[in-house]
Parts: sequence; C-alpha cells; structure tokens
Amino acid sequence: MKFLIDNWMLIGIALASGGMLIWPLIAGGMSAATLNAAGAVQLINREKAVVVDVCEPAEFAAGHVTGAKNVPLGELETKLSGAVKNKTLPLILVCASGARSGRAVAIAKKLGYEQAQSLGGGLKAWKEANLPVERA
Repeated sequence: MKFLIDNWMLIGIALASGGMLIWPLIAGGMSAATLNAAGAVQLINREKAVVVDVCEPAEFAAGHVTGAKNVPLGELETKLSGAVKNKTLPLILVCASGARSGRAVAIAKKLGYEQAQSLGGGLKAWKEANLPVERA
C-alpha cells in the first residue's frame, strides 16, 4: 500500500499511457464502417459499388475479388482518385483479413469518398462465403 501512495504519479502516468494506446482500437472499431460479404454483393449489384483491394501487388495476383482494382495501402492517398474517379459511388475496400482495409476507409473518407466501407474479414470472409475470386 505504501508503494501505491509513494508512486501514485507514476501509476497514473502508466494508466493514462495505456489508455492512449488502447483508444485507437476502440475508436477505430466504432467508426470504421464494415460490411459482410452478402452486404458487399448487394452494394456491387444494386448500387454499382467499386471494389478496391489494398493488398500488395503479389497478394492481389494470388487472388482477389472478381473485378477489384488494386491500389496498395501505402499508395492509396496518391492513387485512389485516379483509380476511382466518381466519389459518389459506394467504395468497398478489401484486404486479406480486414485489418488494412479498416485503415484504408479512414484514408478514403479523408479524400472525399463518404460511402467508403471495409469488407469485414477481408478476402478470407469473401472466400468463406463461396464468392468468386480471380487470379492475375
């Protein structure tokens, strides 16, 4: 107990820094719009959504959602506007597991793509739903 009283400031700093490390995970989980595979198919068919795969070119060549455009996450800010010119269309961002595409949604929204969404579970969830995959 004496240790807690003597080091209350250090304990407070440790708790605050831990909270700051966890906050992006909590905030990102609540704000990132995610779709399941069925919802993505509906957007593609009904609203002509554009699918953008944010994987690296080698991953994209190994397999991707049929008709997807490849814009690696590291190049998204500079190349997305060239790949998808119409910012009013729904945008579905895909990666292998859904982690990178969640970050890509924030970038796309910053660029003006208000209907950007991430495919929850990524290409893995797409394959599990037995939806078409093509290889380059």
